[in-house]
Amino acid sequence: MFLIMCVHGFFLLLFLLLSCSRTDALFGHVLVRCQFTSSEDVVYVEQYYINKLLLIQYNSTLGNYTGYTEKTRDIADDLNQSPHLKKQRKKYEEKYKSKIPFILDLLLKPVEPSVRLRSVEAAGSKHPGMLVCSAYGFYPKQIRVTWLRNGNNVTSDVMSTEELANGNWLYQIHSYLEFTPRAGEKITCRVEHASFTGPKLYEWANESQRNKIAVGTAGLLLGLVFLVTGLIYYKKNNAGRVLVPTG
Repeated sequence: MFLIMCVHGFFLLLFLLLSCSRTDALFGHVLVRCQFTSSEDVVYVEQYYINKLLLIQYNSTLGNYTGYTEKTRDIADDLNQSPHLKKQRKKYEEKYKSKIPFILDLLLKPVEPSVRLRSVEAAGSKHPGMLVCSAYGFYPKQIRVTWLRNGNNVTSDVMSTEELANGNWLYQIHSYLEFTPRAGEKITCRVEHASFTGPKLYEWANESQRNKIAVGTAGLLLGLVFLVTGLIYYKKNNAGRVLVPTG
């Protein structure tokens, strides 16, 4: 059925090109699109252009062709009076419409965001530090990114971008928090999205916490090195000893 409509569109465009009386170069193209928000709200549109000028259009809502010049109005009338073409179009539209629920389910399936929490320089800010919580590649567009300090909501010194379209049905967003690091403080980015069963929390480890972890890890590794070295030394010394029984 789709092949029939494509062949028909090709011959209609060819006919329009041959019908033009102009002697300069002619360029024709066909724009076909399907607009839908549900399986019940579907509009199929075909548009035929010559040198970027729309000459004739088919709209499934109207159920007929519309010509935009004197000559193409006559062509549209002839097409609208063809019972065979009307029958073929009706079959094609019904077949296509039956696939809309599957397409909607595929396109509207939530896509979980990839979240990254990092520190950046806070140029021209009254605070020495700035955190950025970024969510990438999510769908649908609606998302909520908020900040927590020691479990409490933070509303001041917060900035956020709008949901930015990636151009592939997916979105990204970036939220900024200006802050002054304090010992023992716990800062968390909270992200809420339709792809989550509940809010997800991403905790920031400040520099002092990172230093403590680094020092602790280094101390543990150094202790292991001394332990292994001591065991090797002990085994070497004991291997050369001979026990002599006394009378």
